[in-house]
Amino acid sequence: MILALALTGCSNKDKGGGCTTAAEDDAKMQSYISANGITATKHASGMYYQIIEAGSGATPTVSSTVKATYTGKFTNNTTFDGGTASFPLSGVIAGWQIGIPLINQGGKIKLIIPPYLGYGCDDYRGIPGNSILVFDVELLEVQ
Repeated sequence: MILALALTGCSNKDKGGGCTTAAEDDAKMQSYISANGITATKHASGMYYQIIEAGSGATPTVSSTVKATYTGKFTNNTTFDGGTASFPLSGVIAGWQIGIPLINQGGKIKLIIPPYLGYGCDDYRGIPGNSILVFDVELLEVQ
């Protein structure tokens, strides 16, 4: 289902009334972080991340092709996707494009992504609209 990571999200500005606000999303993310004892940093984009291991290899850019092992969960800890896949970073959701370059090859990161950096306001391939997504990612290769 890594293909579901394709850029299909909307920003809060793209849709009328059906989107949660950035403030609502932030409150939900903070609640999740607190409830799960996560030490996370807020990125300027509005997503949160926790670098588990920085890695020591190459640093990816949006133009890189990467190979990663990942698990995607909702904030209720239900897994919706996972596996190992190679893909161009430019072809995935904005939260990954922002978050993956925060580590180097060999690194591990937890990304807590608001809907406007994920799949947006509408349901997408089994992911309900306005979903906050939590990804645990290990960056295996950078090309």
